[in-house]
Amino acid sequence: MNWKTFLLGVATGAAAAYAVNEVISDNKDVPAQKVLSHARSQFKSSGPVSGSWIHMEALPFEKNGIHYRVYRGGITRQVSDSTQPGEQFEFVADATTGTILEVSRL
Repeated sequence: MNWKTFLLGVATGAAAAYAVNEVISDNKDVPAQKVLSHARSQFKSSGPVSGSWIHMEALPFEKNGIHYRVYRGGITRQVSDSTQPGEQFEFVADATTGTILEVSRL
């Protein structure tokens, strides 16, 4: 076997493995816990967060004619008056990027 042929085969294999890895990594979802952590930090800037939840499975969602895979979750934020139960919000976040697409107050 010729060394040049062997090195060419190794280089081709490495390039193919790199290309496959890039394609596969583009299709991965952000972990739901990371999305929830991001949402909590965004809500904490307006006041203390007392509770949160997220649905761990990505679901189909459509907004403005664009289809997404999303996580649905919720946040309870403390109100300055401690006698009140707090404000509750639901959010929808893109499972691929973790971007919060929609927030609604309950």
